[in-house]
Order: sequence, then C-alpha cells, then structure tokens
Amino acid sequence: MKVLIVYGTVEGQTRKIARFMENVLQEDGHQVIIANAVEEPPEPDDFDAVFVGSSVHIQKYNTLIRDYVQENIDTLNGKPSVFFSVSMAMASSIEEEHNEVEQIAKDFLKETQWNPKKVWHMAGALKYTQYNYFKKLIMRSIAKKEGGSVDTSQDHEYTDWPKVKEQVLSFINNIKEHK
Repeated sequence: MKVLIVYGTVEGQTRKIARFMENVLQEDGHQVIIANAVEEPPEPDDFDAVFVGSSVHIQKYNTLIRDYVQENIDTLNGKPSVFFSVSMAMASSIEEEHNEVEQIAKDFLKETQWNPKKVWHMAGALKYTQYNYFKKLIMRSIAKKEGGSVDTSQDHEYTDWPKVKEQVLSFINNIKEHK
C-alpha cells in the first residue's frame, strides 16, 4: 500500500516517531512518503492510508498540521487515516493530564471536522539539552510535578516504541483485510 505520513514537530520527537512508523511500514513492504508540515506535504489523494501527527505545545497542535487537515478534509475523511498526538502529558502518572490531552485532541478534531479512524496518544520526550535556560527550568518544574526526570544534563525519552509498532501494523493489517 501507499502510505503518507505528515507530521508537525517543535523539538523533533514527533519527527522521530514518524520516521519510526515509516521504517515499520517499509519493513512490512509498503511504499511510504513522509513529510514535515513545514515543507508543503503532498496532498493525500493518491495514498491508501494517511498518518498525521503533531506534538502538543501550550495546549495546542501545530498550526501547519491544522491547516493541512483543513485543506484536505474531504480526502482525509474519505480514506483510512490516523491522528497521532505526541505529548509529555501521556508520560505522566496523573490521570487528569491524560484527560486534558485527550480533550485537546477532541477539540482539534471537532474544529477541523476530521474523523480519523484512529487517534493515538503517545508520550514524547524531555529534550533538556536542547532547551534554553528558561525553558529548561519550566520543563523541569513540570516534570517534577508529573513524576518525570528532573536530571537536566541529558534528554529523556518516554515514547513506547513497541506499542507504536503494534498500533501501526494493526491499523495497516486491518485496512488490508477490508480491501
């Protein structure tokens, strides 16, 4: 199958997840095109399935992802599509944090009128080594509250890679079965 993966990223973890999905799909024999939302991604018309992902920052998704979804809404709603949401809140053990991110996703989908077949919430990463002084302090404070790592001398990744692989293959196999 031909699969399109479009992503919006700020710190690079959503790109890393998209690249991981690309590798999983290629190893399973699929043709994959991957595109960053800032690079004018292709329209989804010629693809059998579309994966669109964005990180959450300040309780919002990437505006370029929102624009892409709105510009291609009819096509996205007419074919198998997935929205993957990346946030540090999903690494938290605090249930309210999960609920908040799920609500942000619901609001995004309602605003764009997109009805993906699946919505996946994935934990991101703390990229302390990439943050400026103030962002490092803010992220450390948030991590401390949520039970994450406060060691700012290194980055900390919370993405569940085996789960991502299982979700991608399950979704693609489900499409193949219903073709």
